[in-house]
This record gives sequence, structure tokens and C-alpha cells, in this order.
Amino acid sequence: MRPPPVRVRPRGHKGQVGAGGIEQRSDGALLRAARLGDTDAFGAVVERHGPGMRRYARFILGDEEDAADATQEALVSAWRGLGTFRGESSLRTWLFTLVSRRAADLQRRRRPVPVPEEQLAQRLPTVPDTASGSALEADLVEALRSALQDLPWRQRACWVLRELEGLSYDEIAATVGVTSGQVRGYLHRGRATLAERMEPWR
Repeated sequence: MRPPPVRVRPRGHKGQVGAGGIEQRSDGALLRAARLGDTDAFGAVVERHGPGMRRYARFILGDEEDAADATQEALVSAWRGLGTFRGESSLRTWLFTLVSRRAADLQRRRRPVPVPEEQLAQRLPTVPDTASGSALEADLVEALRSALQDLPWRQRACWVLRELEGLSYDEIAATVGVTSGQVRGYLHRGRATLAERMEPWR
């Protein structure tokens, strides 16, 4: 089968995929249909999980275009590999694993890059809505972004998957290719580093 178009639509897009409420089906139902060549079902998978995959890739790579490419490649690989997916993990975890591999390959060959400011701002405490407060928030975002840049990529990946995507330790372990115990270790070290770096802001 030729892979269908797998473009991830912009966040907030309200378009329908297919007909008959296909977007309401479970991941398992969509997977079974996609394995039979149903491109609408796979399109629903893309709509459901593509934005999170791209958000994760953008955090790891720090570049929108690279994140889009990594996500596109992961989704094409998913379509081609539907028949080999044995269901030992959830569909979501499998998709995150595919994009994680591609992002990690790029990240290993690159220097640390900035993290999107709008994503970091969501993790910060509320700052008073004043001119001085806005300046303070900008400085705080910059400090946190700088601290995240310095984290080893696995610590950074675990932090993003846990804090922003809400994956479980087991899901993160499957995605990053480590054990659940190692995930806890990466998160502990990453959080400790961030806490130390952000101590002046407490």
C-alpha cells in the first residue's frame, strides 16, 4: 500500500476526518481499519496523535521545520509498519517511540537549541499582569529555557513527555528506549538540575 498523506494540521483545526463519526472510534478500532488499508482511519490517527508528536519533536529539536519533518517521517513509518505493530504497547506509545527515534538521531548530531517560549510559559507560575510583571516573566522564561537547553537529551525528553504530554513512566520508558527505573532517574536528575538552576527565582 502506498502511504496516504499524513500532514499534521495546525493546532485548533476543526476539520472532520472521514465520515460517520470515524474520529470517535477507539485507537484499537482505527488501527484495525487502517491495517485493512482504510486511509480515513489512519487520517483519524494522525489527527488524534499527530499534534502531540509534533509538540514533543519541537521540544527535543527546537526547530519547527525539523519537528514537522521528524513527525512526518514517523507517521509514514507507522503507516508502512502497521502490519508489524504487535500491540505490546498502546498505539500512542508506539507513535511517540517512532518520532522519538527520529528526533533523537537529529539531536545527537546537534548542539542544544532553544525551547519554544509559549510552551515554557505554560509551566510557569502566574506573574502579575503589569509592565514589570511582564518583564519578570520574560526573564523567567529565558532562564528556564536556558536550563532546559543544558539538560542531556534523555532527561529533557523524559521531562517533556511527563510534564507536558502526561505519559506514564512505562510509556516514557517505551518511547525513549529505557527502563521505567531509568525514567525515574532521568526525571529526578532533570528536575534537580532545573530546581538548582531556578533557585534564584524562588
